[in-house]
Amino acid sequence: MSVLSSIDAPYDFDQLYLAGRWRHGGSASPLTVRDPYSGQVLAQLVAADADDVDEAFREADRAQRSWEKVLPGERARIIRRAAEILEARREETVSWLVREAGSTRLKAAMEVDAVLAMLLDAATLPHRAEGRIIPGDIEGKENRLYRKPIGVVGLITPWNFPLHLAARTLAPALALGNAVVVKPAEETPITGGLLLAKIFEEAGLPPGVISVLAGPSRVIGDPFLLHPVPSVVSFTGSTPVGRHVAHCAATGPRIKSVMLELGGNNPFVILDDADIELAVRAAVAGKFIHQGQLCITTNRIIVHSSIHDEFVERYVDRVSTLKTGDPNDPDTVIGPIVSQRHFAGLMKTVEAARAEGAHQALGGEATGQVLPPHIFTSVTQEMAVGRDEIFGPIVPIISVNDDEEALRVANDTEYGLSSAVFTTDAERGLAFAHRIEAGMTHINDMPVVDLANMPFGGEKNSGLGRFGGDALIDELTRQHWISVQHQPRRYPF
Repeated sequence: MSVLSSIDAPYDFDQLYLAGRWRHGGSASPLTVRDPYSGQVLAQLVAADADDVDEAFREADRAQRSWEKVLPGERARIIRRAAEILEARREETVSWLVREAGSTRLKAAMEVDAVLAMLLDAATLPHRAEGRIIPGDIEGKENRLYRKPIGVVGLITPWNFPLHLAARTLAPALALGNAVVVKPAEETPITGGLLLAKIFEEAGLPPGVISVLAGPSRVIGDPFLLHPVPSVVSFTGSTPVGRHVAHCAATGPRIKSVMLELGGNNPFVILDDADIELAVRAAVAGKFIHQGQLCITTNRIIVHSSIHDEFVERYVDRVSTLKTGDPNDPDTVIGPIVSQRHFAGLMKTVEAARAEGAHQALGGEATGQVLPPHIFTSVTQEMAVGRDEIFGPIVPIISVNDDEEALRVANDTEYGLSSAVFTTDAERGLAFAHRIEAGMTHINDMPVVDLANMPFGGEKNSGLGRFGGDALIDELTRQHWISVQHQPRRYPF
């Protein structure tokens, strides 16, 4: 991919991108963006208010009608241009992810690579949204099925993988002829929305097709969800908030479709014939990417009792070598927790695990918002640490006696997002995988897998819909059946 020679100055962020122009939000409330590691103020924004929500959606509705008429090759060219700009601004983007989201440099680089893959895949979508001619049982009738943009998409992004989880809906939606209004998390308004708005503006996207509404959910959340313009709301976040999103989508003035990627209490199952060294390496990587703050992280390690002790010994030894601290240090694996509020919740999880009788095999004192890895054994599902989604560098290990118990423990959760099973017998692993209640299962790999062309999503209370590949064509377009009666039809009366 070429590097653009025109990139000679970093982006500046002191305004929101609303209805086609950069300006302050209408709220009197400041929005301060801080580095979760150093506490340094990175940006001062003026938050959006409910009037800004209305203006952004109404301008998106107007702009989308012109954008959908742009030829597919030109839409694809703008998406590819955005990928070139992101590549040229790679170091700048990595730096923002490190400073705003508390990403380690390793995680930030992985996130940028994932977004580049998403953009390149999205650039193929304008020519993949195909119509069809469908046979029917009425003589002389030709049935045509047309694919059209769904219209305006409301996109709500989280703080953990902000660039990635914004781009995976934003880029395909734009490619398919839609407009998008983004509400990023309060912690990450830049990497969760404003940075992508800058990139697409530079790539030539017409004004108004994107807006970014940064502000507190208590002020703009419901006006965003209840607005009559968007046809679909894409949300990534917690299951309780996802329920509220679905409720508003169903009960507002316009019934909306929803794309929901919610909680994930992901099992990492190690059967008795597993390659222990492989399982250890995957379990370490699958838990501590971004301090365990991702929906598809390894949340519960479920290991057969016959290899439990050996696995725990090797796992603790490996985890104890991971470097914690400054995310700017390229050797750091575990950086800061994103906020004081989230950090306090994780400390309560640690205290509850100790109080309920789990054995702490590894721990350590926190430094600022950097929480070192905590590993607990002798965990049961009755304990909060063995039952709840953790979203941090805390590991419960559950011992089981056979495959059936492992399966029961794996499925004993309200969630069903990602999962993993380790065995040297691929057919045994496949049979086990088919019985896991999840949208994604990986045999002999960690559950942290997200590919641009694969359908990403969960079952049960982990959400609705799928992100990635052709699934996004179904989610972000509407089908219009038009029939042509080529000869007079006989009617019953």
